[in-house]
Amino acid sequence: MKNYALPSFFLLVLAAGATLACGTSSSPRLLQSVTVSPATADALNYPNGQVQFTATGFYSREPSPVTPLSGTWGACYQGASTAGVTVNQNGVAQCAAGAAGVYTVFAEDYPYQGGGCLATTACGGGCWVAGTAQLTCP
Repeated sequence: MKNYALPSFFLLVLAAGATLACGTSSSPRLLQSVTVSPATADALNYPNGQVQFTATGFYSREPSPVTPLSGTWGACYQGASTAGVTVNQNGVAQCAAGAAGVYTVFAEDYPYQGGGCLATTACGGGCWVAGTAQLTCP
């Protein structure tokens, strides 16, 4: 009777080595930072006062960076929620009637896919990874 233990062990080691060489990883792909562009904008310089912002996400592994980042958009004023600026899901911001001053526009997303968090701040942040830009309203 032949002994198949040595060839079977060799094939097992070869398969394990091939798997490791292919770069499999159990670590999650994490969102590390977000940038928003343009970094500053004056609503007076844009048609109908509508400013298109774009978010870029930088991740711990490929694909990175990702533009546009599909995240959540919002605006705040001096660290508090505001109705002075609205931002739609595509990153288009517009000053409300009577709004004046410099507002923060932010884009945010969870650091990892499927994440959830109840600790968030008015200007993005908390469990979220956020990037910000400044919008000047007349």
